[in-house]
Amino acid sequence: MLRMIAARLLDWKESRYRKPLVLQGARQVGKTYAVLEFAREQYDNVAYINFEFDKAAAAIFDSSLDPKEVVPRIEVFTKQTVTKGRTLIFLDEVQKCPPALTSLKYFDEFASEYHVIVAGSLLGVAVSREEYSFPVGKVNRLTLFPMDFEEFLIAMGKSDLVTRIKGCFETNTPMDAVYHNALLELYRQYSVVGGMPDCVAKFIETGDYTLIRATQKMILDGYLDDMSKYNNKNEIQKTRLTYSSVTAQLSKKNTRFQYKLIKPGGRAAAFENAIEWLVLSGIVARVNALDTVKKPLDNYKNIDCFKVFVSDIGLLCAKNNIQANDILYNASDLNDFKGGMTENYVCSQLVCRGHECYTWYSEGEAEIDFVIQREGKIIPIEVKSADNSKAKSLAIYMGKFKPAYAIKVSANNFGFENGIKTIPLYAAFCI
Repeated sequence: MLRMIAARLLDWKESRYRKPLVLQGARQVGKTYAVLEFAREQYDNVAYINFEFDKAAAAIFDSSLDPKEVVPRIEVFTKQTVTKGRTLIFLDEVQKCPPALTSLKYFDEFASEYHVIVAGSLLGVAVSREEYSFPVGKVNRLTLFPMDFEEFLIAMGKSDLVTRIKGCFETNTPMDAVYHNALLELYRQYSVVGGMPDCVAKFIETGDYTLIRATQKMILDGYLDDMSKYNNKNEIQKTRLTYSSVTAQLSKKNTRFQYKLIKPGGRAAAFENAIEWLVLSGIVARVNALDTVKKPLDNYKNIDCFKVFVSDIGLLCAKNNIQANDILYNASDLNDFKGGMTENYVCSQLVCRGHECYTWYSEGEAEIDFVIQREGKIIPIEVKSADNSKAKSLAIYMGKFKPAYAIKVSANNFGFENGIKTIPLYAAFCI
C-alpha cells in the first residue's frame, strides 16, 4: 500500500544534510512496513534489527557506541554486509535499547555516510524518561500516522477519484453528483475501517466489517497493554480511565475535554500526566484553545482549555462499540456521536498533513472547531457532520478576525461563497 511518507523518506535519503532518522508513530500505524518497502526500492540491502524480538541484539551496543565498532557487529548479527550509502541500517522498536538511540549522536558526528533509520512505537514516551539520552540536534525526525482518506482511496484502487477531488478542491467546482454520493459512501466506509494499515488491507481483501472490528479490538488491547508496560505504576489506571473518557467525551455536544468527566471530582493535577502519556504515545492528539488569534498561534494557546481526539476514527468507533451499519446508513441513533466523530476525522486528516491544530471559543457566542495556519494565512475551519448550511460561528469569527477566507467541511458539495470555502468531508485531506 502506498504511504505518502515514502516521498519524505526519499527526501531524507537524498539530502546533503541527512542525519540519522528517528521515525515515530503509534503502534500498528505501519512504520516497519513503510521503512522496509522504502529500503527495498532505494537500497541494495537492509540490515534490520527488531529489539523487541531480537533481545540479544542489545549486546551490539554494550561495550561501545562508536560506529567503527557498532557497524561490524550489526553485520555479524544481521548477516548483511553494510555498504556506505547503499545499505540501510534499520533499528526497530529502539525504545527497547536506549544505547542504540544514544549511538545516533556518534553516527551523525563520525559516520554520517551510513544511512540509519530507527523506529519505535513509544519513542515519545521513552525519551521523556531520564534514562534515555536522546541525541537532540543530531537526528532528523518524522512521524507516521494512520492512513488518511487519500491513502485509503489509493489502496482501494480509486486513484482516479483522488484526482477528481483535488481538482474540485483547487477550483471550487462542484463534484459530479454521482461521484459525490459515491465518495460520501466511501467516507462512511473509512469511518468504520479507519486508517490502520492492517485493517485497511483486510477490508480490501474481505470486505468483512466483523473481521475489521476484531482487528481493531486487538490493536486497542495492545494499547492497554502498553499503558501497563511503559508507564509508572501509579499512573496505569489513570491513563486507562483517561483514554476511555476521551472516547466517551466525544459523544458530548461540548467536545472540550473535562477532567471531572473522567471520574467525579477529577482535577488536572490528578490526570494531566495521563493526558501527556497518551499524547506522547501518539494514541491521541491534543488541540488547545486560543485566547486570541494572532501569529505565532502557539504563543496564544490556553494550556488549560483543549480538546482531545483519537488518532484513528476506526479505533474511535471500535472503542465506543459503534456498529458498522449505524455509520454506513447514517442511523439517527448516532446523532449525539456524529459531531464528535466527524471532528475527530477532520482532526486526523489535518494532523496527517502536518498541521498544528487549535480551536477558538467566544463564550456563549461562537465556537470554531479548528484554527490552522495554511500557506502563511490563519484559517478557521468549521465542521458539520451532515449538510447543515448554517455557519453562525464562522460569521462571528470572520467579523472579529477578518481571515483571508474560512473553510466549512460538511456533506455539502464544493463551493465558495461570501469568503467561505465549502468542501465535502471526503476532501478534508486536501486542506
